[in-house]
Amino acid sequence: MNPVVKEARVGETEVMEKAKRRRFTAEDKRRILEEADRGTKPGEVGALLRREGLYSSLLSVWRRQREAGGLAALAPSKRGPPAKVPEPGARRIAELEKELARSQARLKRAEALLELQKSIGNPGSGTAQARRGALMAAAREAVGALGIAPVCQVMGLPRATFYRGLQPKQGPARGRRQPRALSPEQRAEVLTVLHEPRFADAAPAEVYAQLLDEGRYLCSERPLYRVLAENHEVRERRNQLRHPNHPVPQVHATKPNELWNWDITKLHGPAKWTYFYLYVVLDVFSRSVVGWLVAPRESAALAQKLLAQTCERQAIPPGQLTIHADRDSSMTSKPVALLMADLGVTKTHSRPHVSNDNPFSEAHFKTLKYRPDFPRVFGCLQDAHGFCGDFFRWYNEEHHHAGLGLLTPHDVHHGLADARLAARATVLEAAFAAHPERFSHGPPKPQALPNAVWINNPAPLPNSQGAAH
Repeated sequence: MNPVVKEARVGETEVMEKAKRRRFTAEDKRRILEEADRGTKPGEVGALLRREGLYSSLLSVWRRQREAGGLAALAPSKRGPPAKVPEPGARRIAELEKELARSQARLKRAEALLELQKSIGNPGSGTAQARRGALMAAAREAVGALGIAPVCQVMGLPRATFYRGLQPKQGPARGRRQPRALSPEQRAEVLTVLHEPRFADAAPAEVYAQLLDEGRYLCSERPLYRVLAENHEVRERRNQLRHPNHPVPQVHATKPNELWNWDITKLHGPAKWTYFYLYVVLDVFSRSVVGWLVAPRESAALAQKLLAQTCERQAIPPGQLTIHADRDSSMTSKPVALLMADLGVTKTHSRPHVSNDNPFSEAHFKTLKYRPDFPRVFGCLQDAHGFCGDFFRWYNEEHHHAGLGLLTPHDVHHGLADARLAARATVLEAAFAAHPERFSHGPPKPQALPNAVWINNPAPLPNSQGAAH
């Protein structure tokens, strides 16, 4: 298995954090209420509200809850229907899945560290500074996925040296004070005004506007934010969702049956709002369709059956294959996840609402639906099955793919690419010998087959953002 693919799979089974709102426990509410009750001086309650990121209306609600039922009334109530009773054995299955994921992550991390140790070898000749620079460059590339301590231990690099290399060179400190800056007394006056009860729920822009209407100017809007930030009183107050950042999936293949991509598309049926569902499993390196299915509905059970039969037909050994898909319900279903775990297949998923993370299936479906003979509607399931059978036969065996050096997916998937390219080279050499004047750039060569095919190649993505390649 390619070591880069192993490294990319380390975090594939990680459970992503869900978006959630801030919640206050009964102890948090009681603590804040007690601190607000102790605030007798002007501005203390306003400072508390800004420091905790609250509105004054929440204090009124919590006080009513405290008066109604004591501490128990302050406990947050859960939204939605009551929790379902878990099925027998479901918790044990979940624990085993998590333990399997942790074991696989530890194993792949150890394999990646071994590969890193082998790749370092002799850091090279030259001065000690050059060798240290080569070690630091290799360490910076590896610490993001493997961690600082393991990488430094494997490379024999002291962690203090690594941290010191990350710090920019400090220039001479500037001791001159900005003449336009507010003085400490003026900052204290600004903070006192912001803490006034009438401004407890107001944004700095609102405070600035009201003071101007009153004929009073302390400073512009931006210094108001600076003063609040210095006192740790700038926080988001709105009760909105905080969405987690999903990592960019980065996987690649250097040979057939190393990386598959599968997806489902709709085919229009004979009546309005009726569809047939086409399941397609595509080998990313060869672009060969290794499995497909047309069904009257979308189902996780059908997807499980298709993937199991395709892996059996292709004789996939455990630990070799990665299957990438988007985040539809069938792709993320539990039956499919358990099947891949049983087969030793690693799964990856696209980021939510990012079609670039699933480019090969999207391009394949466009090739399907933009064919001149693609029907507007299909009369029945057998009609759709017959058309798709003819199309996939043409696509695999006759279609010369531009991404494969104009080879067919069948030739690349079954190891016939080298012989085909050699025969083309012979034809081009004969053409050059017969008419060399037609070739201004020298002897022509056939288009080469790509060495690797990536989903989100990290080389052109320095900020881990961008389209798939």
